[in-house]
Amino acid sequence: MKYIILIFLLVIFLLLRFNYRKKLFGRKKEFKLNKKNLYTWMNFSKKKRYDLLKKESKSYLDHRKNLLNQIRQEYESVSNANKKDLS
Repeated sequence: MKYIILIFLLVIFLLLRFNYRKKLFGRKKEFKLNKKNLYTWMNFSKKKRYDLLKKESKSYLDHRKNLLNQIRQEYESVSNANKKDLS
């Protein structure tokens, strides 16, 4: 019985430890440029600003691609429905 309790406590300890580590080393909050943090933006090095703009540009492009794919799928489903109605 003592071994079961000991193993149980050990498992809980390990789960809490990994969860805490995950929070510490998890994804950092991305910096978004706006009017309020313009001075912070300007204090970054030129390379860091370039890298942040590159990341933001890539995420914007991915977002637009996803929206375009959704529009294409919706258009395809509507056009297929219209073809079936006409037949």
